[in-house]
Order: sequence, then structure tokens, then C-alpha cells
Amino acid sequence: MTFHAPEDFAVYLWALGEASVATHCAVHAYALMTNHVHLLLTPSDASGPVRLMQWLGRCYVRYFNNRYHRTGPLWEGRYRSTLIDSDRYFLACSRYIERNPQRARLVDDPGAYEWSSFRHNAWGELNPILTPHPLRTSLGADDAERCIAYRQLFDAELPLTAVPAVRTAPLTPCSLPTSRYQQAVASVAATSIDPFGGSRTAD
Repeated sequence: MTFHAPEDFAVYLWALGEASVATHCAVHAYALMTNHVHLLLTPSDASGPVRLMQWLGRCYVRYFNNRYHRTGPLWEGRYRSTLIDSDRYFLACSRYIERNPQRARLVDDPGAYEWSSFRHNAWGELNPILTPHPLRTSLGADDAERCIAYRQLFDAELPLTAVPAVRTAPLTPCSLPTSRYQQAVASVAATSIDPFGGSRTAD
């Protein structure tokens, strides 16, 4: 287990916010589960995700070990990540991440889960950890319209063809399908990260 108490989730989110600033990685979506975490982020350079995960590892593991009187690493192996260079798959990954608690039957509705980014992206709840991605900004003229449009994405399940691609992409060395997204963001990579996986490849 990665989190045993509400305080653990809160400390991880604090550490994520600090790591995001320190490593210049913009966080767009996240879901903290009991034994793993999903992050959707845009780093400012290719080494950003590595530095962010190292920052989180040092900070949160030190806290966790002290709190629960343990020693050693908290996670085995390296985090898994994949490049998202498609508009469609970026939004699909965001939905996949924020629906995780519902799929795990922790809640009946994504908005009922406290430890994800859904309330910010779908309802505009203040969350200083998150940075709006241009694709979310393009959903409406103002934040109210963007929230409505974002919630409408959750009215239907992800297409059957999209779920396997999002779920298995971290297990392969390739990116999700390419479109104009990569051109729009130039050299900035949008990366979905599962810090609790094995080889380098996001759940």
C-alpha cells in the first residue's frame, strides 16, 4: 500500500505541487489510488519526468518511512511512461485517469473521489497543483463553458478502441497515435506517468 491514511494522500499532493514547480513540469490530471498513482503532465524538457519522479521519491518516501517506521524504497522498479502526441488521446488519457477510482469501485461517480483532479477539470474547483492544458482551454470561451464541455466527455464511456491503447501504451516503447498535437506543442512532451510500475513504459 502506498497510502494508508488521508494525511498520506495530502502529503503526496503537497509534494507533487512542490516537485511540479521545482522540475518545471505542468500537471494536468492525476488520480491517487491506494497502491498506485496516475499523472498526466507536460515537462519543459526531456529530463523533466525523471527529475519529478526522483523529487517525489525522495520527499514522499522519506515521509512515509518516518511515519510508518519502515526503511528502504517504497516502490519496485522504475515508473512507466508514454508520450501522448495526439489531441484525441490526450483527452482520453485525462478521462481514463480520472475515472480510475470509479472503475476500481471506490466511488460511484468520479466527482466523489477526493484524491483526483476531476473536481478541478470538471467543476472548476481551485487546485493550485494543476496547470490548464491548451486542449482543455480550447473547450470553451471561459472556465464555466470549459467545465461543462469537460463533464460532457464523461457522459459516455471511452470508445472500446481507445481504452486498450491508453491502458497498454505504457507497456510498449512507442507513443500513442500522432496528430497535430505534437506540432502544436513543438518540443514539449505531454507524458502520462505511473510511478509505481516496472520498466520504462504509463498505465
